[in-house]
Amino acid sequence: MDESLLRTLTPTVISVLVRRGADFAAAEDAVQDALIEAVRVWRDDPPRDPKGWLVTVAWRKFLDAARADTSRRHREALVEAEPEPGRGETTDDTLQLYFLCAHPSLTPASAVALTLRAVGGLTTRQIAQAYLVPEATMAQRISRAKRTVSSVRFDQAGDVATVLRVLYLVFNEGYSGDVDLAAEAIRLTRELAARTRHEEVAGLLALMLLHHARRPARTAADGRLVPLAEQDRGLWDTRLIAEGVDVLQAALARDRLGEFQAQAAIAALHADARTAEETDWVQIVEWYDELVRLTGSPVARLNRAVAVGEADGPRAGLAALAELDPALPRHTAAAAYLHERDGDLVTAARLYAEAARSAPNLPERDHLTRQAARLNAKLRG
Repeated sequence: MDESLLRTLTPTVISVLVRRGADFAAAEDAVQDALIEAVRVWRDDPPRDPKGWLVTVAWRKFLDAARADTSRRHREALVEAEPEPGRGETTDDTLQLYFLCAHPSLTPASAVALTLRAVGGLTTRQIAQAYLVPEATMAQRISRAKRTVSSVRFDQAGDVATVLRVLYLVFNEGYSGDVDLAAEAIRLTRELAARTRHEEVAGLLALMLLHHARRPARTAADGRLVPLAEQDRGLWDTRLIAEGVDVLQAALARDRLGEFQAQAAIAALHADARTAEETDWVQIVEWYDELVRLTGSPVARLNRAVAVGEADGPRAGLAALAELDPALPRHTAAAAYLHERDGDLVTAARLYAEAARSAPNLPERDHLTRQAARLNAKLRG
């Protein structure tokens, strides 16, 4: 049983049913039923045309459900509409399915769950485990999302930016449960990039590949977070880095810069440095300038301040940081780092401890607590 084939075919088959007249919720349910049937049957009797088999079975599942819920006249109309048996349809609306699952009327959490289910082919249980919520809770979330988009026309223009945001949210979840969401996000973004020449899709794919390449070095054996400057660069995946750089260069050559391309360019400069000391911080600051121009993001401004501290010295970085809202997430941690670079260990230790109390996750809190303890030990010694 080729599970990757099933997951690849899932969005295409849903698209076929929707184009035939099924609403999204009913189509998705019917395809899930067909996938269960495929798991049961294909092991002993694999079809010559997997897509055609799934379309036929899913359409019949849809008709069975329609027969139970609609009038006789509507049932007869659906049965008459069933195409003659034959090879599967060649039209592929998978790209439109991305747009549908990332519809602006959905919350980000619902859009992510629906994308993983309909486009990614993951089960409700897998998605629930990945997000550490009960399966029943995730099932309700997905059901509400399906009902929301069922009234949306399938040929309605989609918003690429929304789709990319959803995929980026999936990527940032990393690994949880039995689903590697970072790898899943890369798989989905690869498929999207193969279906469209949009520069920002390529930029996001490059960004994911470059970040994912550093994954083996991000945590120590005891689970401790390892900062970028301290990572063992021999553990970085050079194949993913090379691919990410190639994808990025092709996107930048089209001369339509977007925020994901700018972020990927920064990641590429980090990946290009053989040691932390060789990092080209001047170029990184220039790319952060572009990113701030494109987005105005406070997070980008914060990261730029840290980069300025590396390029022009910690006091220049602290000056840039002083222009930002101190309530900004990770502002205190950045200030602690720059004060340490400037030799003010007392202030740095206090700020590390303060930042640890408001850290967004356990690994980050532990890292900041360790930093505070390290400096306090040095001050006592």
